[in-house]
Amino acid sequence: MDYVLMFAEYAREVQGSADARQSRQQRLYACLRAAILRGTIASGTRLPASRVLAQELGVARNSVLYAYEQLAAEGFVAGSRQGTVVADVGLTPQADAIEHEEGKPRLSRRASNIGRPSDDYSEVDGEPRAFVPGLPALDAFPIRQWRRCLERAWRSVDSTRLDFMSAGGNVALREAIANYVRVSRGVRCDAAHVVITDGTQSSLDLCARTLADAGDTAWMEDPGYGGAQAAFQCADLRVVPVPVDADGLAPPPALWREAPPKLIYITPSHQYPLGSVMSLERRLMLLQAASACGAWILEDDYDSEFRHQGTPLASLQGLAPDAPVVYLGTFSKVMFPALRVAFIVAPSVLAHQLVKVASRLMPMGRLAEQLALAEFIDSGYFTQHLRRMRKLYGERREALLDALHRHMSGLLTVSAGAGGMHLSARLDMPVDDIAVSEAARAHRLTLRPLSPFCLDAAARADYRGLVLGYGALDARHTDAAVRRMRGVIEAMARGT
Repeated sequence: MDYVLMFAEYAREVQGSADARQSRQQRLYACLRAAILRGTIASGTRLPASRVLAQELGVARNSVLYAYEQLAAEGFVAGSRQGTVVADVGLTPQADAIEHEEGKPRLSRRASNIGRPSDDYSEVDGEPRAFVPGLPALDAFPIRQWRRCLERAWRSVDSTRLDFMSAGGNVALREAIANYVRVSRGVRCDAAHVVITDGTQSSLDLCARTLADAGDTAWMEDPGYGGAQAAFQCADLRVVPVPVDADGLAPPPALWREAPPKLIYITPSHQYPLGSVMSLERRLMLLQAASACGAWILEDDYDSEFRHQGTPLASLQGLAPDAPVVYLGTFSKVMFPALRVAFIVAPSVLAHQLVKVASRLMPMGRLAEQLALAEFIDSGYFTQHLRRMRKLYGERREALLDALHRHMSGLLTVSAGAGGMHLSARLDMPVDDIAVSEAARAHRLTLRPLSPFCLDAAARADYRGLVLGYGALDARHTDAAVRRMRGVIEAMARGT
C-alpha cells in the first residue's frame, strides 16, 4: 500500500478545514483512522514498522508512535508478534455501502414529504433581496432602545437564574402580552392563559402534538401556510386542504361529515398568502360548526398589527367566552425574526397541558430576552415602534402598488389586501411562476411563487402568481425593483 499517496490524498481532503491546522502526528492518526473506517486498510493488515513508516512519510518516528498508540487505545489496531495489526471491528467497506442503496440510512417518509423550501433571506453584495415575504424593516427597528432593555435585563440576572425556566415562559412577559392582546386584539385572557414559545413553528408543533393524535384530521386553508402543513405532517396528522375565497375559509358543507377535523388552521385577519380577511359571518359560522364537532381552531394572527384600510376586526378568539380557539401570535414580524419569541393564548386548562408537554419537548431559555421584551412592551417602546411601522409599511405598500400599476399592466393582477406586509399577484401571462422565481434570483429579487402554497396539486394551475413582500423594501428602490421584475417575466414569456 502506498502510504505516501494515502497521506497526500487525506491532506487534500481536509484542505481549508479545521483538520488542516492539526499537527502532523494528529493528521497521521486521523488519516490512518479514516482509512480503517473506510475499509481502505482492511482488518488483519499489518501496518509498517514505526521507523519504516516515519522514513517513508518524512516525519519523526514519535509522530508514528503517537498515531499507533492512539489507534490501539481506541481499539482500531492491536500489537502482536507480527507487529501492529488492524483489528477486526466488524466494519463493511464503505464502497460496498455506497453501491447498495438498501445499506444507506434513509430519511423518514414524513421528512421527505414536508412542505416547501423556506424563503431565501440572503443578501446580495450587502443589499437585501427585494420582495422577501414576511421580512420587516429591520433598519427601522429602535435597536438602541432594545439594547438598553436587554442590558438592564442582564443586570438583573444572577447565576441562580441561568438554568432552564418554566416552560410557560417568564411571568412578566406573559402579563405584558396578555395586557397587550386584550386591548389591541380583543383577546379574552390573562397571564395564566399565555404560553411563550420559540416561534410560530414551535407553537404549531406544540399544538399539533398536544391537541391531536396521529391519524387525526387537520384542516388547512388552500392555498395556505406551508409551516402549518409541515407541523401537522410531523405530528402524523391527515392534512385536508380547504378552499378559501374573499371571505376566508370556505369549507363545503359535506366536508364536515366526510372529514370532520380535530384541528382547523386559519389566518383570518390577513389570509396567507392571498390577503383576504375573514368576514364576521364566516367567523361566527366557523365557531359554531367547530364547537359542534369538537374541533380546535388555531387562529394564527401573524401580522394583524398592520391594517392599512378600514377598521380591523377583533380576534376570532374574543367573539365568545367559550370559543374553541387557540390564538397564536409572534414578534418576528413586528420586531425582528432573530428574536425567536412567539406565544399561544389558550383556555387555562389547555394552557396547563401545553406547558406540561412543552416542559418535556421544548425546555425554555433566554430569560434576559424575555425580561427585555416585557420592559419593551410595558415602557411603551413597543407601541411607539408599531405606530411608526404602520405608517412606514403603508407608504411602502402605496409605493409598490403605484409601481405595479405603472409597469406591470397586462403582466400581473394584484390582490391588494387591506393589511399586512405583502401583496398577492396573479400572472396574466402563461409562464411558470416557479421558473420566474428561480430566474429572478440573478436580479436580486425574491419572488415567492404562489402555486406551491396550494396543498391540492390540481389547484396549482389556477394560482400561478407571486407573493410580494414590501416590509423590507425601501420605497426609493421600489420602482427599480418592479422594473427588474417586469424584465424577468417578459424574458420568461419570450423563452429567453
